[in-house]
Amino acid sequence: MSRVQSVKLDVQGESYTIRSDAPPEHMREVAAYVDQAIAKVRAGAPSLDPTRAAVLAAMQMADELLRARTESGALSADMQALADEVRRLLPPAKRQTPLGMPAITE
Repeated sequence: MSRVQSVKLDVQGESYTIRSDAPPEHMREVAAYVDQAIAKVRAGAPSLDPTRAAVLAAMQMADELLRARTESGALSADMQALADEVRRLLPPAKRQTPLGMPAITE
């Protein structure tokens, strides 16, 4: 079990102390990603209020996350379908599920 550590991070010139059980390097990477996302939004609209820029950046990151989850789910389904097809091509004695249980055969 990881222990909780405090890490000082800077985002858009503001300092934050975050307590997390994630490695400090990971938290710095997260902060850098957030900082870059906000900077990108502000570059497109320099007069935008910093809070609104942060919210828009958060929405863009949430969109990325949701799209990645959808793609991951589709990839997982494709892999399962491929595994099922390969399993059907194997001799009956070799048709085992990943958990070692006999697969349902047609």
